[in-house]
Amino acid sequence: MLASGHHLPNSNHGQEAGIHHAAGQSGTEFDRRAIPSGAIERKWRAADGHAIRLIDWPAPDAGAPPRGAILFMAGRGDAYEKYLETFEHWRRQGWQVSGADWRGQAGSGRLGNDPVTGHIGDFTHWVDDLAALWSQWATGKQGPLVLAGHSMGGHLVLRAVAENALSPEPAALVLSTPMLGVHPQWLPLWLQGAASRLMTMLGDPRRPAWKWSEKPGELPLDRQALLTHDPARYADEGYWRDTRAELVMGPGSWGWVDAASRSMRKLARPGVLEAVRLPVFLLSTTGDKLVSWRASRRAAARLPDVEFLELGPEAAHEILRECDPVRDKALAAIDSFLTRIVNS
Repeated sequence: MLASGHHLPNSNHGQEAGIHHAAGQSGTEFDRRAIPSGAIERKWRAADGHAIRLIDWPAPDAGAPPRGAILFMAGRGDAYEKYLETFEHWRRQGWQVSGADWRGQAGSGRLGNDPVTGHIGDFTHWVDDLAALWSQWATGKQGPLVLAGHSMGGHLVLRAVAENALSPEPAALVLSTPMLGVHPQWLPLWLQGAASRLMTMLGDPRRPAWKWSEKPGELPLDRQALLTHDPARYADEGYWRDTRAELVMGPGSWGWVDAASRSMRKLARPGVLEAVRLPVFLLSTTGDKLVSWRASRRAAARLPDVEFLELGPEAAHEILRECDPVRDKALAAIDSFLTRIVNS
């Protein structure tokens, strides 16, 4: 069911901090540290009553119907606040845009033993949530419906489509550095899975699988290098975590690691990706130190209708939050893909 939403006031914290940035190629300024006055944050309730946070972003009112609608699903430990600038870019292209948390992340509660460890027992729970959310979100929308995801979110939206879990079927997928494999890339998925399964048997599966920081709640010093070369965009995440404490999340649990391994092996099975017939845009980078870019290459070779953009060391894992030249190149390619979808 859909719970009632409300408009949040347009915060001026970003203005006080001088946090403004031109949104892509539009030439106008956008405050990455404020929820725009036109956006609506609300709660969606899954079948079991679990409350999941959602943001809706209307298309510009120019007297014409929107080009379509995009639902964006973030990665592990992410929050939609990190992608406000990208949502605004798509909105200015004429799209309605929504973003949602995964159950157990950001403002959608926790599933583990503590407030910061990201836990799930089986990715199927997330696929089921996405299927129910998508069905209700799609109702009444105009134009083509596009499903987009980053990292773990990219993995999950691709899996949901591969399993025919979504009705209506999306018109297209946009995948940003999807988690189809992880580092070390040379270690086979089955061996990674055996190791993670053993660790869940040796202790509580909800315990953290890796160390976060010497100081609880403090981000690791080398974390930015894994995500983006843009220090200002990276700092935005810290701002939102300070402003909204519920967004703070640290390591994944061993249960999450095991569930991720099992889910990645499902997508890697012969014939699974080959059966995905809808158009897919796949964005990857050889500079990614978190997810396997080789796995993205393999997926691009298997998907029947794919546009594949692979960047180099100029881009880290969060391409949509990279420095302007890299980010603008990626967004331009996505825009071109979405125009093809609209005109098809």
